[in-house]
Amino acid sequence: MDLPAHSIRIHGRILYVTEDPELLERQLGGEDLEFDSERALVANISTDELTPAWVCYSYDETLARYCLVGLRGGKVGKDAIRGGGFGVLVSGASKGCGSSRETAPYSELKAGVQLVIAPSIEKIYRQNAQNIGLLTSTDVGLIERIARGEAIPIREFTKGLDEISASIVEYGGLFAYNRARLEGKVTPPVVMTSARAMTLCEKILAAHVVADATAGHLGVVAVKPGDAFFARTDVRFSHEYVTAMAESVFTAQMGPRAKVTDPASVWVFRDHLTLLDLVMPTAHRAMGLDEHAQKLALVQEDFASRQGVKLYGEVYREGKRVGSEAICHNKVIEEIALPGQLVVGTDSHTCMAGALGCFAFGVGSTDMANAWFTKDVRVTVPETARFLLNGKLRPGVCAKDVMLHILSLEFFKSGKGIGKVLEFGGDGIGLMALDERATLTNMAVEAGGFTGIIEADDVVIDYLVGQRGLDGSSVRAHIVKADPGAEYLATFAVDLSVIEPMVATPGDPRNGIRLKDLAAACGGRVNVDIAYGGSCTGGKKVDMDMYASVLAAALEKRLRVADGVRLYIQFGSQEIRRYAESKGYLATFEAVGAELVDPSCGACINAGPGVSDLPDQVTVSAVNRNFPGRSGPGRVYLASPFVVAASAIVGYIAGPCAF
Repeated sequence: MDLPAHSIRIHGRILYVTEDPELLERQLGGEDLEFDSERALVANISTDELTPAWVCYSYDETLARYCLVGLRGGKVGKDAIRGGGFGVLVSGASKGCGSSRETAPYSELKAGVQLVIAPSIEKIYRQNAQNIGLLTSTDVGLIERIARGEAIPIREFTKGLDEISASIVEYGGLFAYNRARLEGKVTPPVVMTSARAMTLCEKILAAHVVADATAGHLGVVAVKPGDAFFARTDVRFSHEYVTAMAESVFTAQMGPRAKVTDPASVWVFRDHLTLLDLVMPTAHRAMGLDEHAQKLALVQEDFASRQGVKLYGEVYREGKRVGSEAICHNKVIEEIALPGQLVVGTDSHTCMAGALGCFAFGVGSTDMANAWFTKDVRVTVPETARFLLNGKLRPGVCAKDVMLHILSLEFFKSGKGIGKVLEFGGDGIGLMALDERATLTNMAVEAGGFTGIIEADDVVIDYLVGQRGLDGSSVRAHIVKADPGAEYLATFAVDLSVIEPMVATPGDPRNGIRLKDLAAACGGRVNVDIAYGGSCTGGKKVDMDMYASVLAAALEKRLRVADGVRLYIQFGSQEIRRYAESKGYLATFEAVGAELVDPSCGACINAGPGVSDLPDQVTVSAVNRNFPGRSGPGRVYLASPFVVAASAIVGYIAGPCAF
């Protein structure tokens, strides 16, 4: 294959994704704008806006037709980007936040975009873009040079990147880079870091470095932030939203007879779109999207059968399909991941497994396709921010409130947390159940973080012994602990005793404010139409305890779900449903007027009961993110299970003390 070019000429128009909808429309209509450093650009463009859930039912070049159709304001229509001749997209900070879906940068690339420019770019989106050959930059100074027609040196797009990432950019994508590796044209750097005190994540990564791929040697003495290498995975999983696209890449690059390496360490889940048929809009059915969505499941089922990998599929009750066996993240904790392991999944909330003391993070479809063959993923060692949670939470306050508080810190709102590890410690962690810890690690990605992790302890050991029947001493032997004297990017002390119930206002999980300040901030009570308790974050056993405590208190006062409000409670797995049934919660939920929903990602990704139908509808939700369009066209406020349940009873966003 040819060696990479030294420079590149960007062709096409420049689109400024402006906050001014009129300016955006004018550009889409053919007008070109001059560069203006003071022009307000849309920030926090999520992957949900780039390729909304329904767009992702396709996984080929069809995606180009729907690039950015989910952008807030509704000004970008079908074929607007592809038909506009745009070679450069310029937006505000935190481009590509949210889901790990590779469909987002892929839609841009296939729509003709060569370069994305933003003041800051989220970690998973940036890596996915690198993998497929879409250039990214945080240097707005390139804009005027491109407008003049300059050929831009490739080094401008590799500034600040580690050696592997830079080579992937130079070669135009991950598989092109790997072909060059096999041909001996490029060699990954050797990790030469001397022994040093390491953080929890650094120690796990050091043990998983592929030191000699030919000999199968793993592990190095130490790693430090910025070191780049390929790391051997212990767990690889994907769901139906992504498996089809990953397999398409896999067979295109490795051949139609390519086989997954070590299929026993690979899992696939039918969990995202299981209940889509209950809520798919008529207009989408008319477009044939129901068939596209069903095809994703069929392709995954065929892949699992041919490759011999475990499929967690659909569940039937009394001959009727009711949902999934589990949401992937809940099942990974229940049955799969272990302390000290390296876990990758095609979902940004893979980091939830960090509650077990493993290094878990989300990857795109190209990374997964490569990992199916090599078992390896590329990693650049991230910096770690440590959060010391001390003290004890007040009654009615939970881990969701802690995370909404943490996410509201300027450190994250300013983008400083992008790509960082969030390591949680302190004496307050010891008082938290594993499910509550999982809320912390799950939502680390809402800060733009690489992952979240908590050092395993007796709580984890007791869980794994009781849940899976594992030997406690064996589990303890695999626990990894941070070294004394390890270096952290920043350390934050959080006094749990002063944390109050929190709410994140619509648009971003980082919009957290205290519940008691919500009415003043919004000009009065915030009436709700939907109260949604579920998802991987809000559908765990401890969450069921919280919903039940509030709803049982309501029943004692002869209260039910308020008129005009629909309360949904969805279980993260069938095991969690059985737990709720054994506790008598199902009867309580039904008596108060809640609608019970079997496991599926569902409304959290606009694909199940609990989604909004109209822009003026208000949802209070226990899910992990509330980006525009994420759970339908309405406005979503994030809150704890306590607040979700109480709000359903009184009809407006409030805590249990409201009744």
